Amino acid sequence: MIRPTKTNIKKMFSQHNIQIGSNAMDMIEQEMMFLCQRMAKRCVEGNIKRLTPEMFWVAMGNYNESSN
Repeated sequence: MIRPTKTNIKKMFSQHNIQIGSNAMDMIEQEMMFLCQRMAKRCVEGNIKRLTPEMFWVAMGNYNESSN
């Protein structure tokens, strides 16, 4: 699994020949924080006390997965 470190994010963009500035990197980090905040809120709404791989669908908001 690739961790979302600044170095790895820069490498991903570099593989597509895209340079990424520090302000853009800050925006990416902020967006990741927003994503995590939404995921945490969904866990609370779904009464999830511990997020496990089996319950990850709740954090992602894929509520159709619950019928499987």
